[in-house]
Amino acid sequence: MKIGIFGGTFDPVHMGHLRVAEEIRESFSLERIVFVPVFVPPHKRECRIAEADDRIHMLRAGIRGNRFFRMSETEIRRGGVSYTIDTLKGFEKQFGEVYFLIGVDAFSEISTWYAYRELFRHAHFIVMTRPTRNQSSLLDMLPRDIRNEVRALDEDTVEHVSGKRTYLRWITQLDISSTKIKELLKNGRSVRYLVPGPVERYILQRGLYRT
Repeated sequence: MKIGIFGGTFDPVHMGHLRVAEEIRESFSLERIVFVPVFVPPHKRECRIAEADDRIHMLRAGIRGNRFFRMSETEIRRGGVSYTIDTLKGFEKQFGEVYFLIGVDAFSEISTWYAYRELFRHAHFIVMTRPTRNQSSLLDMLPRDIRNEVRALDEDTVEHVSGKRTYLRWITQLDISSTKIKELLKNGRSVRYLVPGPVERYILQRGLYRT
């Protein structure tokens, strides 16, 4: 089964997350997109995020109705710091062909991730970016030690010695962020049409992000 893995805090999940997931699913003919909320993000350990139960409820409400979208609580159940390598190995063992969705900003810092060189052996990477005039080539975006382990198939695709590929893909990037949504809520402003209706209702019922 070809599945996409989309990790993040999803604090809260918003239309930007859902739109890019749908575009990537169609572009790569993925049979499923699995959203994986982190328990403790390795690079944001000091950041204040909503309780895991609230993020799970919002994500479940946000993806309901899309038969291709699923949510996995694997990192929540595992507890502790959520390392991507553990997650990818688990999904690879379960499903076989795994595609890891990652934004270009996060990908530019991939060399700071735990066991980052192993990541390229356990999943295909889909690096999501918006079209820009000064976009670097995919090969230039890779850490130097990884460049020696790949060959360029074209400007936007490289293949690792393991056979796993990394793709650069342009997506419709909506001007929506979880940070902006939380700021609006803190100031008593509406977030309608920025998040799915059921997510907005849950946030208001629970009084989330007011402080």
